[in-house]
Amino acid sequence: MIEYFQGSCLCGAVKYEIRSRPKALSHCHCSHCRKGHGAAFASYGSVLRNDLHLVQGADDIKSYSSSASVLRQFCAHCGSSLFWSRSQGEYSDWISIALGTLDTPFTSEKQKHIQVISKAPWYEIRDPWPQSG
Repeated sequence: MIEYFQGSCLCGAVKYEIRSRPKALSHCHCSHCRKGHGAAFASYGSVLRNDLHLVQGADDIKSYSSSASVLRQFCAHCGSSLFWSRSQGEYSDWISIALGTLDTPFTSEKQKHIQVISKAPWYEIRDPWPQSG
């Protein structure tokens, strides 16, 4: 059974649908994710690129290359961080969805904190999820 999840940006200009359950749920503490979200960390789930379908607002998405192989995408109107992906390498067929933009209820028991070596010094991780990097 295929699960469908809908999501959108803050202003509603961009709407998307994902046609699989997000995997590899992570809370990234790297400086790029912290700055891109304006928060202690960014929460993402990944799907195969072919499972992401833009329903509305494809022309309203702007892109920013935060490194040589990472592309971050956001709404040009409200600035909502929507997706990030790698342009090359092992995971180039996947795209990561900013979980805060999902409109469909979603839960997952399997999550992890990544890039914790560069976490914000004012934030203390207190949940039971594994940590790496």
